[in-house]
Amino acid sequence: MIYFKFPFDEKLYSTDKNSNTNSIHFHSFNNTEKIDIAGKVIEKDLSEFENLAISSQILPEDETQFIAETPEEYLQKLEEVIEIIKENNLPKLVLSRRKIVKDFNEIDLKSSFNNLCKNYSNAFKYLFFDGQTSWMGAFSEVLGKYNKLTYEFETMSIAGTIPVSEEWTEKEIEEQKPVSSYIRNILAKYSYSNPIQESETYDHISGNIKHLKTDFKIKINPEDLDAIIQELHPTPAVCGIPKDFCREIIEKVEKFPRELYAGYIKIETEDYIQYFVNLRCARLYKNAVHLFVGGGITAQSNPEKEWQETELKSEAVLKNLVFNP
Repeated sequence: MIYFKFPFDEKLYSTDKNSNTNSIHFHSFNNTEKIDIAGKVIEKDLSEFENLAISSQILPEDETQFIAETPEEYLQKLEEVIEIIKENNLPKLVLSRRKIVKDFNEIDLKSSFNNLCKNYSNAFKYLFFDGQTSWMGAFSEVLGKYNKLTYEFETMSIAGTIPVSEEWTEKEIEEQKPVSSYIRNILAKYSYSNPIQESETYDHISGNIKHLKTDFKIKINPEDLDAIIQELHPTPAVCGIPKDFCREIIEKVEKFPRELYAGYIKIETEDYIQYFVNLRCARLYKNAVHLFVGGGITAQSNPEKEWQETELKSEAVLKNLVFNP
């Protein structure tokens, strides 16, 4: 079961059950896990979803026995990561954690999903359950969008996070620059004689926080699409620079595996193939919610501010969840 809405699109989509096509694929952060969803993408009637009998009691129990990091533990880890960044002269490394919620009897899945849709019009919103695992998310980070008719490929550089009411500092501006450079250099390899169109960097608002964002567009050869996606993922916005070194550090220092968090969701329709980075998301259990959050760490990072940033990000999903006590 999957229900989702594209950014700036009020239509509700799912998949049919009669097709042999797999049009939706979840890829994990480290590319070791992949979930294929059978069926073609189809539009669903909103009233059908509202009348759907769906209860969080169908979800599996949380038997992971994971214990979320305390602020003190995470701050200590941030200090260690900042030292690694300084010692290796890294432009950026992304550190994540889980926030775990357990004090409830039931999650109202439909109301929670509807809240995400209402509050994040510019995001990709989804609710997914395959009988073994369930995830929900709302995010605007696009790894890629490919137009099958024009061969145009779009992506974005998005990084830096502060509350909407605050002003950008040098830390966030410098954090976003290498993300843009990374994407620009990859696209240049596949541009051939085609120019890369690049926007100015601008504010991207997502709920209670904002990011710095730059858009890219280029015409590509269709056979290069998969190679471009594999080079882009994971981007510096979810991993760091250099990618392979940062990925190794992440696997060593993070307390929990990322699973589908910071991976991507590939969705193919008649005209487009879209790849959404699975960022503001949560894994849902009958008796727990695991919220995945992270932040880009640089040599200028302040551990206390980085902790507060993850707290802000967790609210993107958490404040929209409807719990029955």
